[in-house]
Amino acid sequence: SSDCVVAEQLCLSDSTCNATYRTLENCALAKTRLLSLDHHSRVRCLNAELDLGNSSLLHCKCHRRMKRQEHCLRIFWTVHSSMTDGYFNLETSPYENPANEEHWKTDYNKLAALVSGKKCSQLAGDATNPCLRATHICNLSKKCFRLRTEYASICTRGAASEDACDRRKCHRGLRNFFEKVPEEFTKRLLFCPCRDEFCGERRRKTIVPDCSFQYNTKPNCLWLLDSCLEDHICKSRLADFQQNCQPVAMSPDGCSLHNHAACLQAYMGMIGTPMTPNYVSNSSVEVSLWCTCENSGNQKEKCDQILGMFESNKCL
Repeated sequence: SSDCVVAEQLCLSDSTCNATYRTLENCALAKTRLLSLDHHSRVRCLNAELDLGNSSLLHCKCHRRMKRQEHCLRIFWTVHSSMTDGYFNLETSPYENPANEEHWKTDYNKLAALVSGKKCSQLAGDATNPCLRATHICNLSKKCFRLRTEYASICTRGAASEDACDRRKCHRGLRNFFEKVPEEFTKRLLFCPCRDEFCGERRRKTIVPDCSFQYNTKPNCLWLLDSCLEDHICKSRLADFQQNCQPVAMSPDGCSLHNHAACLQAYMGMIGTPMTPNYVSNSSVEVSLWCTCENSGNQKEKCDQILGMFESNKCL
């Protein structure tokens, strides 16, 4: 099975596969607790991964919109725990490429027609502000309106006092919105084309950056990365982003996979994680992480790479 949850059940019902998988669970646990493994233990972990051979566990994937996503991702990283050895380049995404959901487009087109109709003539002024128009169209969808209102209220709670918002809950609300609302709505809210700063301000504030993006002071990007790698969802989204937004200097479009839609989807997946990106100003489409590479010592090059994945990524 390509689903890691189903593949795990099949493995656990086989005594040989079960024993190998339990070994890998111990290896992954040691990594999570940052325990340094001796040479013998490292060899045992690598051999256990190789012993899975053609098991469906070795090739299983997860879906962004699945119910037991965190459990599925934990299985994936248990089986592939050796991939993160000593470097942040995660090589492969745990997510399956999504099927093209045509019915979402139909739903959006129906609402777009509603907006342009006489019933919604009050939206006529939206032509100059595509971000405002995207918001109004979201409001016509019960699910889009409900989940957008939900994260906005969580992320703005306590915003008046210094650093009082619940960032973890805000991130969860954002992930919920981007996972459950069809991309036809979310992409238009996040990537609406702007010609003036008023529109750009609305676009930049889509994710309520005072809570979800900014800290009082910019942390080091290496700290952000460490926070991300300790979290199964963030680590998975980062792996997906690295795979789908891999820049190549010699490529005409600057993209190794030549799939900008997959790259944008992977970028959206980073929102609501410890490595949440956002627009840096109201007057451009440049994006960045909220972090700095000052005081990185001998890891300055690695830190610059992390920041450069967003700031100077031609593919993105």
